[in-house]
Order: sequence, then structure tokens, then C-alpha cells
Amino acid sequence: MTDTRTFVVPFADLHAQYLGMQSAIDAAIAGVIRTSAFIRGPFVQKFEEEFASAIGAKHCISCANGTDSLYIALHALGLKPGDEVIVPALSWISTSATVTQAGGQVVFCDIEPSGFTIDPAGIEAKVTPRTVGIVPVHLYGHPADMDAIMAIAAKRGLWVLEDCAQAHLARFKRRNVGTFGVAASFSFYPGKNLGAMGDAGALLTNDADLARRMAMYARHGGLVKGDHQFEGINSRLDGMQAAILSAKLPHLAGWTARRQAIAAQYSCLLAGIPGLELPVVSAECEHVYHLYVVRHQRRDELTKYLAARGIQTVINYPMALPFLPAYRRLKHSPRDFPVAHRDQSRVLSLPMFPEITPEQIRIVCDAVRSFAAEAT
Repeated sequence: MTDTRTFVVPFADLHAQYLGMQSAIDAAIAGVIRTSAFIRGPFVQKFEEEFASAIGAKHCISCANGTDSLYIALHALGLKPGDEVIVPALSWISTSATVTQAGGQVVFCDIEPSGFTIDPAGIEAKVTPRTVGIVPVHLYGHPADMDAIMAIAAKRGLWVLEDCAQAHLARFKRRNVGTFGVAASFSFYPGKNLGAMGDAGALLTNDADLARRMAMYARHGGLVKGDHQFEGINSRLDGMQAAILSAKLPHLAGWTARRQAIAAQYSCLLAGIPGLELPVVSAECEHVYHLYVVRHQRRDELTKYLAARGIQTVINYPMALPFLPAYRRLKHSPRDFPVAHRDQSRVLSLPMFPEITPEQIRIVCDAVRSFAAEAT
């Protein structure tokens, strides 16, 4: 993570979060050290139970990181060479790379014109006799249209694996994301809405058999040491991260409400600025604002302008997945994914973290407004 101390307004401030609950974090770490429960053990089991309950799922299988969680799920779902999986054109590369790594073929679908999640209207055209599943991403903390996606999946006999890496406690029609598909992937990378102090991830499912297969695959192919039913991988959540996550979990709802309040303040102060498009929240969706992402046709100039004034921003993501060198083999062109191609040069994430102050928000908004005024 970037050192934030040189910025008037950092993009995020994890140290401020730590200071706000230092005694609880220190106690959690001390408890793990005292009991030497460094790999799996009671702290991991406790967090798995707590997180499953918080989201509303029957089973939680923790693992080393969010990328592994996708890979483990795809493998446990029986992905075979030639199987096609539909994913959104705009996401972090883990969403697509794990499909390939698990043996399948990735098929990209464009995103919605007004939002950033996969466009259900485009999914049907991507389905072939080889299609086996869909991986919707609740990008930036905004839920995908799960009604439409699940209807397509049911009609076509496909499974749905939700990528919830940025969407802890996001809700679609008052129901937590991560409870619609056959399984859901979560990341606890430090900067996430619920973040560890290192890498960490988890899977949720209501399917007991799938839960068992995923757990076995993540633990060298067996649930009992020395009893390997098949060749698996080593992807385990360590006790230290589990204890830290358990200490943080009770604060997640409050942090989420704070993010939503910050987003509302941003949207109020940034309203009406020429050339600036603010985040749109779809009907019956509860956005948790892992990121507050705006669009601007002069994004790169705006980024430099803000940086010169001590405001740290991030571009998530500067190139849509189909246009990355990693997918040059698919020979996609901008006309294949016009919305994702358009947005990749326009998106900009403004500072967003629960501890940001009203004054810092105003500094950001005043700077954006000044940029617009000077540009006219």
C-alpha cells in the first residue's frame, strides 16, 4: 500500500482505521501468539462461522486470498477444458484469469451503459452449447442485476458464481449479495470494506457437498491431515488474519453506513459539474461504495490536477480485461465491448474510507469544481 502521509487527502488510510480499534486488534494478535494457533484452528473456525452468519449463508470456506477463492470454486464446480464461463469485461484480472487457470475458456460480456456491472442484455448472446457458468462481479460495491442473471442461468442450465470481492454487505432487493449463486467469492485484501492485515479470502455457499469439495481442494485434497482424497492446493487462512477479521467484523455495518454517507456527501457537492458523471445506483440496490467512481472525459488531466493539490486518486481499471495483453489471443476490438472501452479512459476513483473527514471531502470536491471552472 502507498504511504498516505504525503497527501492532504489520501485515497485510503488504513492506519487511521487501526488507531480507531487498536486495543481490539492488538488483543486479537496477542491471542493468536499466546495459543500458537497460526494455521487454521479456533480463530479461523470462529471467523468462518461469524462471516457466514453475517452474510446469510450456511457454509464459509476460508482461504489464502480472494483470487484463490475464485479458483477453488471454479475447480470444485468441475470446470473442464473447453467449458466456457461468461465474465464482465470490466473487473480485476482475477475474475477472468482464474477461469483459464481452472481449465476453462473465458468469454467476456460488456457492462451496463449507466453502471459498471455485467449487462444481462448481453449475456444471452454469449451463451453457446459449451457455456457452463456466469461470474457476475458486484464491482465497486454495486450489486449486479441478480434477478436477470439468475433467470438466464435457470433458463440455460448454468451455474452462477458471484464475485463479491468489493461488495461486503451490498444488497439486491434487501438480500445480501453472495447468497444468490451456487457460491460466492470474497476478498479480505487490506483495502477492502472488511480487510485483513495481509492477504485473506473466503467462499460462501449453501451447498454442503460443494462446500466440502472446496474445503478439500484448498487443503491439499483432504480434510484430515495425511488423508488426501485427491491432489489439491495449499490455500489456508492463517489464524492471525482470522482473529483480526473477527475483531473488525462487528464494525462492518457501521463502516458501510459511513461509506454510504460519504458517497451522499460527494454526490451532493459534485452535482452539476460539467463533464463529470457521478455513480448511479440502480433500483432496489444498496451500494456499499468500496470505491466512489466518477467518469470524466478529461480523466487524466483531472487526475494530475488533483494530485498537484495533494489529493490521491486511483484508476480502477485503466484497461478493460479484453484489451489487456494477457487476452491478445482473443483478438477483441473496441467495438466488441463499446461501454467498457469507453469507460476505461474515463473512470476515476476518488478518496473513500470511513475515517475521511467532512473537510477532506470538501477539499476534494472544491478541487474537482475548480478544475471544471478552469477548463471552461
